[in-house]
Amino acid sequence: MPDGAIAIPADLRHDLAIAAVRSTIVDVPTVRRHKLSQTSVTAQSYVIVEVCLANGVTGIGEAATLGGPRWSEESVEAIKANIDCYLAPALQGLTADRFALAGARMDAAAKRNTAAKAALETALFDVVGKTLGVPAALLLGGVVRERVPVLWTLASGDAGQEIEEAECKLAARLHDTFKVKIGALAPQEDLARLHRLAKALEGRARLIVDANQAWDETTALRYLPGVTELDVRLVEQPLPAWNLAGMARVRSRTTVPLMADECAFSVQDMAAVAQAAAADVVSLKLVKHGGLLGLHKVAAVAEAAGIGLYGGCLLESSIGAAAHLHAFAGLRELAWGCEHFGPQILTDDLATEPLHFADFHVHLPPGPGIGVTIDRDKLRRFARQ
Repeated sequence: MPDGAIAIPADLRHDLAIAAVRSTIVDVPTVRRHKLSQTSVTAQSYVIVEVCLANGVTGIGEAATLGGPRWSEESVEAIKANIDCYLAPALQGLTADRFALAGARMDAAAKRNTAAKAALETALFDVVGKTLGVPAALLLGGVVRERVPVLWTLASGDAGQEIEEAECKLAARLHDTFKVKIGALAPQEDLARLHRLAKALEGRARLIVDANQAWDETTALRYLPGVTELDVRLVEQPLPAWNLAGMARVRSRTTVPLMADECAFSVQDMAAVAQAAAADVVSLKLVKHGGLLGLHKVAAVAEAAGIGLYGGCLLESSIGAAAHLHAFAGLRELAWGCEHFGPQILTDDLATEPLHFADFHVHLPPGPGIGVTIDRDKLRRFARQ
């Protein structure tokens, strides 16, 4: 939405002035180890951002990382420091409805820092939505869908445990698509694990695979035929983010669709992926694109290039997941669904009313702003001292 596209009554202008910004690091245990190619976590860390207005209304946002600065260069410690020292001061003197101007000021104050900027922008959309009594999705252009197909990630590395976990999700009608994290084991071990999963779930569930940049081009060309034989729907970021040419060569020699993730942060990145013909699908994440507006811009570039859209996650709580759902709600196409299962992998959520999961979908939370309220007792309990 261009800055100023929503007309705010003059008597609300003062009330929308940003009065204070608070940031808090929290660490929430997970129900089991979540293992990626480059790290594993048993607790998920977030920075919770609160933007308080002159009218007394507070909006919330969330920045997530995975095991420190391993998935990207941001850690929760760096996110909090950059919000407190650079990004929050850049918003001084603004009213909260100046979304585009706030983004421009934050970009001038700090390069990249996309997760930090996304948390702040989410809080702005939340607080304006609450003030006006409208959902954040309306401020972004309106709602196309109120629920999204949602998958579950299998990431313990233990096929037996993963089969049991998948069976529980199927029986509860929570998830019938599963993303398998690979790359931490040798490729032949991962392929054997995939065989066990595919056989156990055959005819009842679909699989996709995420290598998190763990393979080189030679490895991908050697092992992707075996993955394809298992009727895997999608392979996410098999090669390092820098190797777009390699991704394009691999894509030209395999029939399984490839998804871009770590190689597609900015709109310029997305254009480069499209120009290289390096992917069939892109994973959309607030932490990559710098906020809801940036996510829509990246999605528009992908759509223009005929690249499919998928809702990616970084194990967000109901706060971060709700923000994503409001961004996804207005996309005309989201053919590949989303993976916002994050609230379910936490031992406890940070919202008073966690997101609703049913019939293999996650539902857009009702209510103004992003539709969730922070549980302050839990915020205190999980806050890092």
